[in-house]
Amino acid sequence: MPDDPQWPTEDDDIDSEVVPSEPTVQVSRPSVDQPTMRFPLAAVLATPSTQEPLRSSPVRSAPNGSRPGSGAPGGPPPVSNGHAGGNPGGKSHGPIAPEVGQPRALPVRVEPNGEQRTAEMSVPHAKTARVDQLPDGDQSWFDQPVRPDRQGPRPEPTKRVDQLQTAAPPRQEPPRPEQPRPVPPPPRPEPRQESRPEPRQESRPEPRPEPPRQEPRDLPVTGYDEEPEDRLTTDEPGKSRKPLIVVLSLLVVAALAGATVYAVNEFGGTAAVETRPPAPPAAVQPLVKAVTAGGPAPTAAGVQQALAGPAGNGALGTLTGSVIDPASGAALWQRGDTTPATPASSLKILTAAAALLSLEKTDQLSTKVVQGAEPGTVVIVGGGDPTLSGAPGRSVYPGAATLDDLVNQVKAKGPVTKVQFDLSRYVGEPLGPQWESADIAGGSVAPIVPFMLDGGRVDQANVNGVRTGSPAQAAADAFAQRVGAPGATAGSAPQGAQVLGEVKSAPVEQLVDNMMQISDNVLTEAVAREIAIKTGNEPSFAGGVKAVRDVLTKNGFDLTGASFVDGSGLSASNKIPAKLLTDVLTAAAEPTLDDPRTAKLRPLLTALPVAGGSGTLAGRYTGSAAQGKGWVRAKTGTLTGVNALAGVVVDVDGRVLVFSFMSASDRNPETEVRPALDVMAAALRGCGCS
Repeated sequence: MPDDPQWPTEDDDIDSEVVPSEPTVQVSRPSVDQPTMRFPLAAVLATPSTQEPLRSSPVRSAPNGSRPGSGAPGGPPPVSNGHAGGNPGGKSHGPIAPEVGQPRALPVRVEPNGEQRTAEMSVPHAKTARVDQLPDGDQSWFDQPVRPDRQGPRPEPTKRVDQLQTAAPPRQEPPRPEQPRPVPPPPRPEPRQESRPEPRQESRPEPRPEPPRQEPRDLPVTGYDEEPEDRLTTDEPGKSRKPLIVVLSLLVVAALAGATVYAVNEFGGTAAVETRPPAPPAAVQPLVKAVTAGGPAPTAAGVQQALAGPAGNGALGTLTGSVIDPASGAALWQRGDTTPATPASSLKILTAAAALLSLEKTDQLSTKVVQGAEPGTVVIVGGGDPTLSGAPGRSVYPGAATLDDLVNQVKAKGPVTKVQFDLSRYVGEPLGPQWESADIAGGSVAPIVPFMLDGGRVDQANVNGVRTGSPAQAAADAFAQRVGAPGATAGSAPQGAQVLGEVKSAPVEQLVDNMMQISDNVLTEAVAREIAIKTGNEPSFAGGVKAVRDVLTKNGFDLTGASFVDGSGLSASNKIPAKLLTDVLTAAAEPTLDDPRTAKLRPLLTALPVAGGSGTLAGRYTGSAAQGKGWVRAKTGTLTGVNALAGVVVDVDGRVLVFSFMSASDRNPETEVRPALDVMAAALRGCGCS
């Protein structure tokens, strides 16, 4: 073709008169759309120096004959520079042709006059390298004409310079920190022609100032096919976007974390994410205030006026009683208070007081099983504890011992073939004077023996349920069945026999509280016998009564007119004056402990049922008596035609008053007599009798 440029040869270069004094190669940084390589032709065509110039690129030439693809079958034959075995220090690296889809390189135009000129050659968008850094022995593309219109097989695809270095590893240089370099915004890329580029008219270009650099850096040679030409960023070619994505992801995570911290601090504060320490204990404000003698003292006139109406209720029949101020000991209201009357269960106040005055509060009733006279025989020794429970969880006695515990202790000692029970702790009749056998089926009482289960109740959880007429036999049979022996029989324990098992009741103080709350006659009689044993009296009804009288008399109480035959008040023949009841309660309710009896008797007050709240008063104090609910504590008493109520009340002035009322009436006890007694006690609560 006429316009094709002529490639220079070595001879032409030697005959040239103009030789640059300093052969140099100038590589200018190409723009984004049109990379340009400038270099003096004379330097290219001159005989290369045996001294290797300083390199600005980490690329090293591969040894001759070891470059990849040399002599590969199907590829173009190697081109010689006239030296056998390759040209050391040569600047060619073999035939290079553009790959499919890549623009062709422009040829170099040589001026006829041999003047040193700089040619521009368009290369794909990639970093450039100096020519003298090409591998030795490789033929330069300047020695080979590029004829895109030749026929025949297509040349071998272009090899990137960095692909020719497999024979020798790249020189390792210490990493140097990258300095940010200002990159000018790229001009908008112009559309490129896919056809063969036309040669451009050469003109002497004006030297273009290079952009300022903070530090020269080595530029690795890259291939022509790594980056597309329509780049949207100013990043260097071949640089991956993965670091940018990683950085952006870290920024998003940091932003979310910051937003979370801000939201917590703004809306929840530290308390929303931190566990607060437990709050300090709340200050306790007692609902029951302690009473003192500092309140306004009630007067007899005031109390009499308050009780005039309630005491005149005809449903009460014959009414006796008294009201006393324990702080001063003054009698505020009296009606036949020294006349003996039937107290019914209010007599338990006397038995409880005698127990608190004579027994240790921590004393317990014990039930034992000892070794019998024959091998395999055991004897149950009754210790007077009627609260022993045969069905744990169903007992009406809090803190009761269990038969199962006793059985397990005995079974651990060996097999049992025979069971006996010893009732010698008590003497006398099992039923009190004038007790009726119908009261057993009615649930009021059971024969008093020193060994029984659940107070002789058939249904352990029913306070007023049916009781058995042979509580000791029933309890011994239950024990024998659980240890695997036949039915039990009565017997006697040998003296000094080995103890195989033992269980104990709740303390005496708790037993007293329990017998007062549910008005249990069997438990009361058992306590009376313990008083008798303690005081040296026989453990019987008569011995128990004598022991109670002896203890009360010894502690200064006047028992004139008092006559009773049991400790529970079940007998209708019992007679005591109302004043005796108020005297015992007054000693327990005195505001100070100057009286030595007071400290021992104080638990008697807490053992009294609470109006509308506990025990035998739980369902009472409604209607006209409602103002006394929670303020009245009293022991009830009920027999046929007899009702009694004795206890304490706190009036509206904060003063404690002691009272006892006993009524003998044939009116309906549940709908008339008892409610009338409740109204009298409630009147004391709201009298304001100062």
